Amino acid sequence: MAWDPNAFATIDVLRRRPVMDLTAALPFSLAPNTIVDLGCGAGQLSRLLATRWPLADVLAVDQSPAMLRWAADTPSRVRYQQADLTVWRPHWPADLVISAGGLQHVAGHERLFPDLLQALGPGGVLAVALPRPQDQTAHRLLLDTAADGPWSDRLHGAWPAAQSIGGRSYGPQDYYDWLSPQGAAIDLWETEYFHALDGDVPLLQWLHQSELVPVMDRLTGPELDRFLAAYRRRLETAYPEHSSGSALIPTQWLFMVVRV
Repeated sequence: MAWDPNAFATIDVLRRRPVMDLTAALPFSLAPNTIVDLGCGAGQLSRLLATRWPLADVLAVDQSPAMLRWAADTPSRVRYQQADLTVWRPHWPADLVISAGGLQHVAGHERLFPDLLQALGPGGVLAVALPRPQDQTAHRLLLDTAADGPWSDRLHGAWPAAQSIGGRSYGPQDYYDWLSPQGAAIDLWETEYFHALDGDVPLLQWLHQSELVPVMDRLTGPELDRFLAAYRRRLETAYPEHSSGSALIPTQWLFMVVRV
């Protein structure tokens, strides 16, 4: 069964192309019986995979209760589980472990990625797309907003430097070094995308499903509204509106598809 291009319409605008590029890189012969979607967020990719492989068991795992409640609002046959992704691992041989924008804030990639590879069955595939928030203005402004307000104590440490080691960011060489000792076939690449968005609503929609999850888990009601308003003002300054009414938003992603 081929991918249905219309299915990608349910993916938010800033993640749609990375998800399409990641799924397009999966081996053509892949026919998984067991699929694990790590950092599933609102579950769009999980439901897409369940449609693509209707006989596969699809487990979607996330550590945010808010995101899992959001995911469960859309009926599907996907199973959802809340877990701490720094320690949770599949307890059975999986045919496909996948994540698109769900692992960038999980610490300990030097342990996590080899463990995920070991959780694959023969011929299994690990497919990951990682946004590079430390390289993006929106992420730096988010940290500034979190530190500059009455919410600073509750948001302290909400975004651990998960993609860093020894004071520098993880790079493709690090992932290759961690994964290659297991004799896997590794495909690694980086892509920068540019999105022309009308106003700040699409950007905030994307951030709600990634960068803003720790905020939604810690702030509620009027205080959350005040935080979002303060963050929006910083975004409007950093991403000025073009005369066309759009703002150009860059995002950087690291991809890897590994087969054992």
